[in-house]
Amino acid sequence: MNWNAILTISFTLFAVIDIIGSIPLLISLKHKMGGINEAKATLISGALMILFLFVGEKFLNILGIDVKSFAVGGSIVIFILGLEMVLGIEFFKSEGDPKTGTLVPIAFPLIAGSGTLTTIISLRANYDEIPVLVGILLNLVFIYFVLKSLDFISRLLGAAGMLAVRKFFGVVLLAIAVKIFAANAGGLIQ
Repeated sequence: MNWNAILTISFTLFAVIDIIGSIPLLISLKHKMGGINEAKATLISGALMILFLFVGEKFLNILGIDVKSFAVGGSIVIFILGLEMVLGIEFFKSEGDPKTGTLVPIAFPLIAGSGTLTTIISLRANYDEIPVLVGILLNLVFIYFVLKSLDFISRLLGAAGMLAVRKFFGVVLLAIAVKIFAANAGGLIQ
């Protein structure tokens, strides 16, 4: 097993998933929805990532969607979530049931979003399946622990700290969305 490849893949996915940067949004969604099913969110996002590892590009081709279109669509959802964080306007409406938010927007697009899934397709083009799979699994373990620790992190930061971190990471999320959009939108308009 190539440990250098596993480290490279793991850190690449860690940076793209950015679960640390999503903590303020996740805490907000958890309070708004009345909870998060951490195991289910981790398993669903993991299933999406593993599915994309093996059949992602083929699946998009069957739907007639190219990777760039998929990335632009995901960037729009991420942009809206960033606006919600910065402006305090509620776009994502919850039924108050944690089940409704576990799949959308937590498992997809926050954890296994278009950036993550397109990165997996790109990594698969450069590495064997096993190191990419190990990198995904290592990230899923970390994601699960972060999701389980949201209440502790919220208490640690306090209300004022959470507001400041939420606004800051909202701007970061907007910037990430714009970057993903700009990198992929150019080839779509002809």
